[in-house]
Amino acid sequence: MSLQAYNQKRDFKKTTEPKAGMSKDSKRLMFVVQKHDASRLHYDFRLEMGGVLKSWAVPKGPSLDPKIKHLAMMVEDHPFDYRNFEGIIPKGEYGGGTVIVWDQGWYETIEDIKGKKAQENNLLKELAKGSVKVRLHGQKLNGEFALVKTKGMGENAWLLIKHDDEFATKKDVTKLDESVLSGKTIAVMEKTSQKVWKSGKAQTISDEKLAKAVKIKKKVKSDPESADLQDENPDPAKLLKGAPKSVILKNIKPMLATLVDSPFDDADWQYEVKWDGYRALAFLNKDEVELLSRNKKSFNEKFYPVYELLKSLKLNAVLDGEVLVLNEKGISNFGQLQNWRSEADGALTYCVFDILWYKGKDLTGLTLVERQAILNEILPQNNDRIRISKVFDTNGTAFFEAAKKIGLEGIMAKRKSSVYSINSRSKDWLKIKINKRQEVVIAGFTKNKDTSKSFSSLILAVYKKGKLTFAGKVGTGFSNQDQKELMKLFEPYITRKSPFEVIPDVNKRSRFQYMQPNAEIIWMKPILVAEVEFTEITSDGVFRHPSFKGMREDKKATEVVREQAETVKEIVKQAEDKKLDNKEISKMNADNLLSDKGDRQELKIKGKTLEFNHLSKVYWPGEGITKRDLLNYYAAVSEYMLPYLKDRPQSLNRFPGGIKGKPFYQKDVKGKAPEWAKTFPYSTGDGEEKEYLLGNDLATLLWMVSLGCIEINPWFSRAKKPDYPDYCVIDLDPDQQDFDQVIVAALQVKEVLDAIDVPSFPKTSGSTGIHIYIPMGAKYTYEQTQLFARIIVEAVHAALPEFTTLERSIAARKGKMYLDFLQNRPGATIAGPYSVRPKPGATVSMPLDWDEVKPGLKMKDFTIFNTMARLKEKGDLFKGVLGKGIDLKKAIQKAKDQFQ
Repeated sequence: MSLQAYNQKRDFKKTTEPKAGMSKDSKRLMFVVQKHDASRLHYDFRLEMGGVLKSWAVPKGPSLDPKIKHLAMMVEDHPFDYRNFEGIIPKGEYGGGTVIVWDQGWYETIEDIKGKKAQENNLLKELAKGSVKVRLHGQKLNGEFALVKTKGMGENAWLLIKHDDEFATKKDVTKLDESVLSGKTIAVMEKTSQKVWKSGKAQTISDEKLAKAVKIKKKVKSDPESADLQDENPDPAKLLKGAPKSVILKNIKPMLATLVDSPFDDADWQYEVKWDGYRALAFLNKDEVELLSRNKKSFNEKFYPVYELLKSLKLNAVLDGEVLVLNEKGISNFGQLQNWRSEADGALTYCVFDILWYKGKDLTGLTLVERQAILNEILPQNNDRIRISKVFDTNGTAFFEAAKKIGLEGIMAKRKSSVYSINSRSKDWLKIKINKRQEVVIAGFTKNKDTSKSFSSLILAVYKKGKLTFAGKVGTGFSNQDQKELMKLFEPYITRKSPFEVIPDVNKRSRFQYMQPNAEIIWMKPILVAEVEFTEITSDGVFRHPSFKGMREDKKATEVVREQAETVKEIVKQAEDKKLDNKEISKMNADNLLSDKGDRQELKIKGKTLEFNHLSKVYWPGEGITKRDLLNYYAAVSEYMLPYLKDRPQSLNRFPGGIKGKPFYQKDVKGKAPEWAKTFPYSTGDGEEKEYLLGNDLATLLWMVSLGCIEINPWFSRAKKPDYPDYCVIDLDPDQQDFDQVIVAALQVKEVLDAIDVPSFPKTSGSTGIHIYIPMGAKYTYEQTQLFARIIVEAVHAALPEFTTLERSIAARKGKMYLDFLQNRPGATIAGPYSVRPKPGATVSMPLDWDEVKPGLKMKDFTIFNTMARLKEKGDLFKGVLGKGIDLKKAIQKAKDQFQ
């Protein structure tokens, strides 16, 4: 075997690496695994074969768990003497960094083949076929291993897999981090290796500089905060046992990824290929199978081979994946897929990367690693047409570069601890594109004079704020045959009317378009969606150098907006913040009422028995907050919250499916509440008798939450005096305003109230607005408090007419902020103090000191994660709301004197 590539990459005047060497053992083949801390830490797995060391770089190192498959990138052959090399390769040289011999020994073929030469010949044949099976006899690695070449990641990508034998274990063998030759770890080798070769002369590294370098590396590598709180090798059986029961998920759309601007490296994320195909959810329920696009369009007939294969699996599962046509190199080809009609156009593959439901269990609340463990357990591993998308727990930047070299569309980065967010574009899944691509709406086409082609270019558009906007033209990427087929597709949508509100100058010349001016324009209804590749977008929103890639039958035109890449650094930082939040939740679960053990628990609170079910149900998919977490929050905050609930009828706003599910209101609890719960009979305006629940104690509060009440909505009045509210509320309800404008309006309310000597207490709504409470002491009717609130908001509107309104109808508001005084009526409710809201981030309706109400305040400043710490520091700022109340007669008179 040739060492030409090895020698070309090294200057042996600057490095001590060996140049050659031959084995003297005529009976056994040798292997070595070297731990190599270069630009990225990895393990070099080397097998003696054909007189050299066949070599693979394994970023995550060997694993003894047969279920774990680690990426192994084949590199150049190394000389046999390299098996004993330890030390430091100089910085700036190829592979610059520290090397130790992590393991060493001999190996043999799995087949019963006698003689070293015969074994080598068999191994070289296996190598050529892309599947090498060996039995290792080392100091750390023993038993059978396989190196299997992958499809879709280029010529050099392999997987290192441990076979299931007596040496298989889930223990992390890489924790045995010392050299089998010197006993040194990488860190010790860096400190004690005396020589680094440069320009042929040995030089001693400064102890100070070396210590600094080691310190920096340790800071990065040994940071205990860097690991997610999850099992790296989850047990599928235990996971399924603990998952909540559920009927098969239906009428759902898949979780979508966020486009980011660059690749990155982070141990909390894993990487996958970004496949270039049609996204498809597979619903398998006994003999019934549905293969649906992301917009619920059936693929059963269009991709019938995949449909038939899914039926043959006889599984009860909901799978998420992508339908592909793979070329001979294993790379997906969207153009070929778009033109697919039958097996003659290529073999279809359904590449599965997630599972949402299995045998009556909802898996969306499990982490990505846990879901993939179940997927690997239940999906057949020997089917090339229904296959699992490979997961690469490796260096993201290097993975991106590898994908770039072999011509992939891009890569995916997925946070290992992320849950599955149905019908949501999540920042826990990121897509990093190598080439810029965008879905576009076809708004028409042009045809140059004297052309024999069906059309010259397609007119492109995207939606912006609900309006169709011109995005340029594309005149390349389709053959004459493609054009003829496209024209058949276009004919039903041709119209005389332009789909644009303002007709663009389609024939305008630019630096990037060389179309013949004054070409004929044929407009189309904006229904069809295509995909184009481009180099950049000009300042006027036109694609530069676009090329047609194919039609997108799986996407609706109205959903096509210009996709802009977000900054990856900010998203990764947000993920780190979320991890800290999750630790706070874990601490809360440890310290409070309900433990992390068991999806069903029973508690007794002051003699009242409560049963809690589906505690692991995820209510906030983006944050991974469960029903258990919500119950523990309300248990913790109850001493502050109960004074605002006691003796008050409750309107139950139930979210049994979490914030992404469909909520419903329940006011009447007759025959449904526990025997110990206190209720309040009340006749509604239509004469119907209802029994409202009274929020009298912790048991009642937790029973409400157990029903799925994320937010708590008490009446303004108590059961003892139902027509006399304890407070009057002014609700600032913005439309197109930002929160700083809400603050301006709130401060104006305070100014009006201060002018008539009326105390007020603000709190965030937890959604988009601010609630301002005025104590009434249950001395006045709803009608009287509403009249007072109207006088106040009229004064505020007079001061801020440009962006506030008193119009209740949304249409009549015309985008302005509604100053709502009509909440002051019998039976009306708003989220109570310290109530969680069903919004992303688990925001809380938080009482404020007026000094805090200033520009820069944000709704997300107050969440389920930090409320208790704030209360311990500031106490209950809302106590005055339940005070003796104002003299309403004097206040109204002062207001009339001041403002009318």
